[in-house]
Amino acid sequence: MLSITKSMAIMGIDGYIVDVEVDISNGLPSFDIVGLGDTEIKESRDRVRAAIKNSGYEFPVEKITVNLAPANTKKEGTSFDLPIAIGILICTGQLKPVGSDTVLLGELSLDGSLRPIKGALPMAMDARSYGIKRIILPYTNAKEAAVTKEIQVIPVKSLNDVVEYINGTKSIEQVKIDVDEYFKREKYDIDFSDVKGQENVKRAFEIAAAGGHNIMLVGPPGSGKTMLARRFPTILPEMTLEEALEVTKIHSIAGMLPENASLITNRVFRAPHHTISTVSLIGGGRIPKPGEVSLAHYGVLFLDEFPEFRRDAIEALRQPLEDEFVTISRVNATFTYPAKVILIIALNPCPCGYLGDSTHECRCTPNEIRRYQNKISGPLLDRIDLHVEVNRVDKQKYFEDDKNIETSEVIRDRVKKAREIQLQRYRGSGIFFNSQLKNNMIKKYIKLDEKTTEMIKDYFDKLGLSARAYNKIIKVARTIADLDGSIDVKYEHVAEAFQYRNLSNKYISN
Repeated sequence: MLSITKSMAIMGIDGYIVDVEVDISNGLPSFDIVGLGDTEIKESRDRVRAAIKNSGYEFPVEKITVNLAPANTKKEGTSFDLPIAIGILICTGQLKPVGSDTVLLGELSLDGSLRPIKGALPMAMDARSYGIKRIILPYTNAKEAAVTKEIQVIPVKSLNDVVEYINGTKSIEQVKIDVDEYFKREKYDIDFSDVKGQENVKRAFEIAAAGGHNIMLVGPPGSGKTMLARRFPTILPEMTLEEALEVTKIHSIAGMLPENASLITNRVFRAPHHTISTVSLIGGGRIPKPGEVSLAHYGVLFLDEFPEFRRDAIEALRQPLEDEFVTISRVNATFTYPAKVILIIALNPCPCGYLGDSTHECRCTPNEIRRYQNKISGPLLDRIDLHVEVNRVDKQKYFEDDKNIETSEVIRDRVKKAREIQLQRYRGSGIFFNSQLKNNMIKKYIKLDEKTTEMIKDYFDKLGLSARAYNKIIKVARTIADLDGSIDVKYEHVAEAFQYRNLSNKYISN
């Protein structure tokens, strides 16, 4: 007898339908799974057999063949356990057939209970386009999938629950959640009001947040680089529902969705250790998975102690920073993961960290300093819009009154106003903020007077800028003008933007 149940798998960040075909026929007892399943899927034979027996059902001693169609697409994961078990029970007459508008997902434990799976949200979101009306999946994944309101989400805790629900002997209420409640929750437990002094860095962060610009922090140990970076998400505009869904999809696929969190509504802050591999940073693997640059989508990727990262890893960042996505090619398929991030890198000016510091003497030799600074390539520096020096805070600042320090909310309001100006300006052009401006669009949206143009030509030669660096400066100037509420980019806006490119000449030798 043949049965066909519907399940789903993930390709990149999208879900697609998989038909789980189960055939039971006369012959020597066997249990074969075909259809390009990986090791996890092959091992489901033992999980399914034990789960069916331990749940009180009869496991057939016959020839069992399971096909996962389409058979020419590589599949992975443990979410096919449940549809395979259900298919076997249908073939043996222990369960009535399941409708073609129902998707089954779930990993089986040996006792028949269901364990959580990866990628529940993207599969639920894309199920709609295949005409699916109901999705049956583990209880712990139910809230995540219920974000998709158009699908009926049925939470189950065991194989018995599924059988009884399908046979109509047990009623299970679908899960519904109030998405708006997630956006009303407390966002952050840190704030820019915690930071004493560092007004120049806060100003640079405000510009970076308003225009979506990448930023580099250079300063001695203890100057507050990490503290400042961790507070950067608090001044970014709140995420929209569309952004939250896209970010949650990526984290769901990677199996990194926080426990009891069905929707990520805070801007993501990712800070991988400098020992990270290229694959973990960019994405990839035998069956590709999103890396840190994609996990930080619509948020912040912070790379502390930047020169200590592997050279091949940081050079691999060039393409995602430019294109805002990562493409990973394999023989059978090409995977694309979004990577719209604001990159913050932090480094010391030298190996000991005290070059130029007023309180400590640098112990490094010129060769050691040069070697350390040469770990950062010129092409990568060109992709960093703002270069900011973070000096040690004067101890007197620690005793000043906190009332005069701006909170993240105050700064965020200015950032949001600047972003709204950009959204209006670029409406219909496919871009949303200044850092996304294409080179051929700069002249259309940024017009400079003769005095400003002459100043740019002068600085261009003095600083030895590349064409990319020049374009970055102009985009930053456009953002500064937006924060100033100015329609035109003026001389003072460009002059301030140039200040954020002087640092590479002071500290970086290449």
